[in-house]
Amino acid sequence: MEKRWVVKEKGDTAVVKHLATALGVSESLANLMAQRNISSADEATAFLTQVSIIFTIFSYEDMNIAVDRISTAVKKNERILVYGDYDVDGTTAVALMYHFLKISIQM
Repeated sequence: MEKRWVVKEKGDTAVVKHLATALGVSESLANLMAQRNISSADEATAFLTQVSIIFTIFSYEDMNIAVDRISTAVKKNERILVYGDYDVDGTTAVALMYHFLKISIQM
C-alpha cells in the first residue's frame, strides 16, 4: 500500500495574524488553531486551556524532583548530561531537551 502525505491548507492569513498578535504566540501555532476553525482569541484561549487540562508535565511521577535537581544544577553552574535512546523519538527528545536547556541557561 502506497502512503502519501495529506497536507492541510494554511489557515486564513488574517485569522492567523490576529490570533498570533492577540495571544502572543507564533504564527505557526496560530495557523494550527486557524486550521481547526478557531478564529477568535476567546476560542483559542478556551482551546489551549482545554489542552493544558488534559496533560500536565507534573503528572509524571517524581517530575518535581527532576525539576528541582535541574534547577539546582543550573544555579550551581553544574554540567547536565542529556541521555536518550537511538530511536526517532529518543533522539528527537534529546535534541529538544538539549536545545531547551541551552537556550534557558543563557537567559
